[in-house]
Amino acid sequence: MSQRRQPGFTLVEIMIVVVIIGILAALAIPGFQKMRVASQDKAVLNNARQLASAAEQYYHESGVDYVDVVDLVGPTRYVKALNSVANEIYPTTLYAATPITIAGVAGARTITYSP
Repeated sequence: MSQRRQPGFTLVEIMIVVVIIGILAALAIPGFQKMRVASQDKAVLNNARQLASAAEQYYHESGVDYVDVVDLVGPTRYVKALNSVANEIYPTTLYAATPITIAGVAGARTITYSP
């Protein structure tokens, strides 16, 4: 009697595929995380740039050298919305000719923008 071989994959073939997928994931995940950090930093820096620009315009219009961020952000103000991208903490008051420091970006980093 001859045995018929049924089509399918052996355990060794399946294990090889799983190992290859694991290696590809190990190579891809650090690159993805690096790109995510860079993207968050760029978004936070862009928010700081918008705040600095709005503050500069407020200084010129009002003749003051400091402004509270709540006076800059709102639907009818200089910046429509300030969306948090990495649970960062923005300063509550901005001063003329002073860098803007955003703390707690993703819980670990600090970004400073100098206009």
